[in-house]
Amino acid sequence: MNTFTIVWIALPFFVGFFIYLVPLLDRYLTLGVALVSGIYAALLFAEKTPVTLQLLNSFGVVLVADQLSAYFILTNALVTAAVIFYCWNTGKTTFFYTQAVILHGSVNSAFICADFVSLYVALEVIGIAAFLLIVYPRTDRSLWVGLRYLCVSNVALLFYLIGAVLVYQAHNSFSFTGLRDAPPEALALIFLGLLTKGGIFVSGLWLPMTHSESETPVSALMSGVVVKAGVYPLVRCALMVPEVETIVRLFGVGTALLGVFYAVFEKDTKRMLAFHTVSQLGFILAAPLVGGFYALTHGLVKSTLFLIAGNLPSRNFKELQHQPISTPIWIALVIASFSISGFPLLSGFGAKVLTSKNLLPWQAIVMNVAALGTAISFAKFIFLPPGGKVNHTKPGFWVAVITLIGGLFIANIVYYEAYTVENIIKPLATIGFGWLAYLLIFQRLVIKLPRVLERFDHLIGVMALILVFLFWKGFAWLGI
Repeated sequence: MNTFTIVWIALPFFVGFFIYLVPLLDRYLTLGVALVSGIYAALLFAEKTPVTLQLLNSFGVVLVADQLSAYFILTNALVTAAVIFYCWNTGKTTFFYTQAVILHGSVNSAFICADFVSLYVALEVIGIAAFLLIVYPRTDRSLWVGLRYLCVSNVALLFYLIGAVLVYQAHNSFSFTGLRDAPPEALALIFLGLLTKGGIFVSGLWLPMTHSESETPVSALMSGVVVKAGVYPLVRCALMVPEVETIVRLFGVGTALLGVFYAVFEKDTKRMLAFHTVSQLGFILAAPLVGGFYALTHGLVKSTLFLIAGNLPSRNFKELQHQPISTPIWIALVIASFSISGFPLLSGFGAKVLTSKNLLPWQAIVMNVAALGTAISFAKFIFLPPGGKVNHTKPGFWVAVITLIGGLFIANIVYYEAYTVENIIKPLATIGFGWLAYLLIFQRLVIKLPRVLERFDHLIGVMALILVFLFWKGFAWLGI
């Protein structure tokens, strides 16, 4: 298994360079890499013990692949494959597929890191590849959004790198476990970098503009897997260093509530999905032990929804309410919306039940409010009128959507124990109240929330405020 792990890590980067020698095979090679990742994830689920690779043992540079990694890797495999299907006959150049496969490989690498230095390398490569995909259309708008993303990402990773050095200074190791002996400023700097990269709480308010203004397949990749490269290390740190679990859970609750608050009032389809990505990342962090399953479900759903949103006749919900969409697209939209709302027979139901059972008492009320907000948000899609003219969708659209929705049905068997009367009644009641609130109140409510915190200068300023908060929490954690 160790040999296969090394091959699996190196394969995307080798293929990324090899593609230029055989450009006619670019789509097939990229799809093949995604398939190999899916096979590797399946093998990890079958492995009883984690796969561990000691790269620099004296420095604590270690790669660990286990079942938690498998959920994230499988998400990356399915989302990447769906995006390749979507782009199959759209005229994307070899450059696009090169960046897609390099992004896929670097995200996979982040999902098996158990030390801060190898994670830093993976996050840097992710940032560059994601930037090149965002600016792929070469429009003025895409260039600005891409440069904004790259700058915020690099500032965050600069803080992160300083924190990683402080961990090594205190522990003589870059391992995640070094946080136990690290000073509070190390915890603050590292977590600031990861919270920003992962789109968590106010540090992640770069995400709505970046995801909504990118091309449809890039939005699917960003929301489906890229932001999880910042979330996964937080989950892993919470499991490896229980002392920081409370901080991770706290940010999970905060971001779940913040994101859904914006999503409820947002009238733009892609921005609503982007804000809801912020919220759903909070569910992953709120219960780290079961965060992998929730990450898989969210990745499949959100990629599906972004691909569908890119094929709707408008991005404005008010216009869509008076402009029927084709019935097949509406059905796919409803299935995905049902899943993320927690409807039975789809994996979103099992993920929400499993997460709720692993919440601490102080989290329960807020997370139930966030779940209610999710039902209200996606009622906007569910109650759109069907029966419009059949859209001329991209050739690979339905292959991509069926792949992702099929994953939602199959993943439903992971936690089949969720199907008890008690577990079914609660989410159905939440969805019912959410739909009722939408039809009676929010459908007619017009409130435009300010975007001041999304401005570039304020994004950098917010990092400083979060750093102060984390520094204070670090002192509280150490009992100083």
